[in-house]
Amino acid sequence: MLRPYVIARGSGYWQLLSSGFVHADLAHLLFNCITFYSFGFALERVIGTGYFVTLYFVGLLVSGIGTCIKHRNEPNYASLGASGAILAVLFASIIYFPSSRLMILPFPVPIPAPLFAVIYLAFSYYSSRTSKGRINHDAHLTGAIAGVAFVALTDPHRIAALIGYLRG
Repeated sequence: MLRPYVIARGSGYWQLLSSGFVHADLAHLLFNCITFYSFGFALERVIGTGYFVTLYFVGLLVSGIGTCIKHRNEPNYASLGASGAILAVLFASIIYFPSSRLMILPFPVPIPAPLFAVIYLAFSYYSSRTSKGRINHDAHLTGAIAGVAFVALTDPHRIAALIGYLRG
């Protein structure tokens, strides 16, 4: 488990990685696995295994650090799962494949990947400000941002290509 309060006080840094390999339940694990399976392999073929593994761990670390910053003074707060890393992969994939169409479960209507990204970010932002549930929406946001930043740093012409695609 990721315990930001402990990390903010100088110990438990290993939790930034280890928490990404623990999930709350089978549904949580399956949802992350399905998302990873749906986007990861195609992205890895394009960017290569080294960059892909780096992207995954950057997403995991950045989302954990973001969580620690926000919840550093909450002794009872704990988080787990690989959602930040998975969102880094998903958003990097959207940049590389902007013409793809995605579905938001449970609605079986495919929507353009860039529109999905905007809707997902808006939902995650809103949920991170209003939700008191068990989902760490902040990790989703920071993971997505990490994915976009990773592409911007490692393959900046892809960002320009995405902008060109969006302009039509």
